[in-house]
Amino acid sequence: MTFFLMLVIISVATDVRVKPEVSGIAIGGVVALDALFGGAISGASMNPARSLGPAIIGGIFDYQWIYLIAPVIGSLIAVVIYEYIRTEKKIIGD
Repeated sequence: MTFFLMLVIISVATDVRVKPEVSGIAIGGVVALDALFGGAISGASMNPARSLGPAIIGGIFDYQWIYLIAPVIGSLIAVVIYEYIRTEKKIIGD
């Protein structure tokens, strides 16, 4: 879920062709879709801090590492894929 969110944020924030008015709609749409489709799976956790707080209060740390590591990995993958899509010189192969 964080992968899609970061990919859209990077895309609308760095592309000069995107109008600023559309950025909020695009990001909000991804958050809504993540919550709609990812809510049943992970509680729509796109932010590690959002998952850590309730775990600390509830004292339940089972599989908490997934909620801390997965968003970071998803964000990094989104950056790599965005760079691959947007660069003139391709990273992989010639």
